[in-house]
Amino acid sequence: MATATYPPPPPYYRLYKDYSENPNSAPEPHPPIEGTYVCFGGNYTTEDVLPSLEEQGVPQLYPKDSNVDYKKELRSLNRELQLHILELADVLVDRPSQYAKRIGEISSIFKNLHHLLNSLRPHQARATLIHIMELQIQQRKQAVEDIKRRREEAQRLLKDAFVTLDG
Repeated sequence: MATATYPPPPPYYRLYKDYSENPNSAPEPHPPIEGTYVCFGGNYTTEDVLPSLEEQGVPQLYPKDSNVDYKKELRSLNRELQLHILELADVLVDRPSQYAKRIGEISSIFKNLHHLLNSLRPHQARATLIHIMELQIQQRKQAVEDIKRRREEAQRLLKDAFVTLDG
């Protein structure tokens, strides 16, 4: 019984058979998906919208202004988290039956911290892209300088070879 090592190509390869002679013969790609879509059983959206804490059923512990001082609020929430963890330790020692309320408060603080950090993600992504692009520009400038240096070295070697042959 003969078996193939690799499976045959998918049938749509025939759409590209004349591509080398006529690149316009290939079909156009599908347009990008916009809005919501289903993938692997989950609903996803192409919009960059961070749901508010109220939509998630969590009380917001920092001001609802559009110009929030992230550093100040993150520090404040961190101090509050430390205080609540110490209070949880006291509650667990003195009255262990009342720990659930403290756990809920700690969970709320963590969700607020997480939401604040997630709201900084677009800025982080932009800064990362800027840094990557600056590195690429620097590498390309270095490559150009390296090519110029090698060209000058090759021209010098050719000139020396001509002088040696003529002499």
